[in-house]
Amino acid sequence: MIISLVGYMGSGKSHISKILSDKINFKLIDLDKEISRRNKLTIPEIFEKKGEIYFRKLERETLEEILATQENIVLSLGGGTPVYYNNMEIINNNSASVFLRASIATLAERISKQKEKRPLIAKIADEDLPEFIAKHLFERNVYYSKAQLSINTDQKDPEDIIQEIIEKLYL
Repeated sequence: MIISLVGYMGSGKSHISKILSDKINFKLIDLDKEISRRNKLTIPEIFEKKGEIYFRKLERETLEEILATQENIVLSLGGGTPVYYNNMEIINNNSASVFLRASIATLAERISKQKEKRPLIAKIADEDLPEFIAKHLFERNVYYSKAQLSINTDQKDPEDIIQEIIEKLYL
């Protein structure tokens, strides 16, 4: 079984996936880290040197390879992964998809502390982040909402979020 965590940057995908994979004894794969490992470049370096279109192609190829395995995996996806190609359809057809939702205020607070690691927001002023996130979420929620399970992560303890995932997926 593969459990795919989707959601906007800062929604908690990386953090929750680590704890969840340990708790249910599944292999953990962070899609962005896997792309970086395979290409020996960070995601910002790939964006800078080869562009977003190149990155999205790598992302799609890596996603397909992971979803084709028969392993028990918790897969943490990049915030944009579900948006491109027919990725969300492939994710839903080959895994249990979980949308980790968070409010704009929560997302802005979390990602403002990690801007240098996030190429899409690296040059956006902190005071402009909420508006940027709101516009992005308006576009992306169409894809995120196709996930089989949706969990609000605002002001919830990670253990509670993980327990909710386990209960709803009957693990």
